[in-house]
Amino acid sequence: MENQEVKHQRRVRYKGTHPRNYHEKYKELNPEKYGDTVAKVIRKGSTPAGMHISICVKEILDFFDIQPGQKGLDATLGYGGHTLEMLKRLKGEGHIFGLDVDPIESAKTKERLEKQGYGPDMLTVKLLNFANIDQVGAEEGPFDFVLADLGVSSMQIDNPDRGFSYKIDGPLDLRLNPQKGMTAAERLKACDTEELAGMLMENADEPYAQEIASAVISEIRRGNPMDTTRQLREVIEKTLAFIPEKERKEAAKKSCQRSFQALRIDVNSEFEVLYQFLEKLPDVLKDGGKAAILTFHSGEDRLVKKSFKQLYKQGVYREISKDVIRPSAEECNRNSRARSTKMRWAIK
Repeated sequence: MENQEVKHQRRVRYKGTHPRNYHEKYKELNPEKYGDTVAKVIRKGSTPAGMHISICVKEILDFFDIQPGQKGLDATLGYGGHTLEMLKRLKGEGHIFGLDVDPIESAKTKERLEKQGYGPDMLTVKLLNFANIDQVGAEEGPFDFVLADLGVSSMQIDNPDRGFSYKIDGPLDLRLNPQKGMTAAERLKACDTEELAGMLMENADEPYAQEIASAVISEIRRGNPMDTTRQLREVIEKTLAFIPEKERKEAAKKSCQRSFQALRIDVNSEFEVLYQFLEKLPDVLKDGGKAAILTFHSGEDRLVKKSFKQLYKQGVYREISKDVIRPSAEECNRNSRARSTKMRWAIK
């Protein structure tokens, strides 16, 4: 069969002017080759497919006041936007360590930053959960500055294969590291109504937690699959049919957002991981070292606020942010995903 002709595969192209399918957005997914298209999408206030636009960059850089020769830690590397700007401030002197649990995206980010001139002499990327900062602290610390951005990256949300968004059909996965642990679909099968209702309330303040939990568990018990994002979304929408028609669409949208958030937090043990990170954080900072944390929902922000206040009272931190810092109105207009962001900081 050596002489068998290989059939030419035509590249998937845009259908019309506004493709909805993630995999059809080949221009957005190749920013190095199609910079003009990417810039146009960003100017419209959207995030290009496969990319992530970092939030509160100015506020973080102003607070850290990074000097050449310093050593820093980006505990949640993601797309590397914050890391890149921090590396620029080092002006070729110093080092930044980046942690991430996502083996898929962290490898891409490492390669992307290397192409921009930030190789192993300036940047070290470790496949490590930020709950384990004590490990990297013992090996590489203490650090002048530590950043943690607790948001899920846009490239994870937008990729239907990862199952993070209720808007696009895909496997109900929601794991930050798709190679470890239980998927969201498997987690639902292991739940009873009471446990799921508690998860929706505790992780997302879902007002219809009981109704949604009862409907989801009933569907699973009847043998109906709950393996895709679409299947879960449809059950939530059907459950909220009792809401007056004028309010129903918006209510269903918000309940979908909250339910997916609650499941994601549970599947990735996000509150437990954050609690461990906050507990270990002071030990990896130098005296005078600075920490900044970006949160995206009230549960996270409460944990950060409480930890910073307690450690300030104990004299561990000499200063903490008195009020929450939010992105500017201009930034929120440019990037709608910035609207729920809150930043808090502490100095050891």
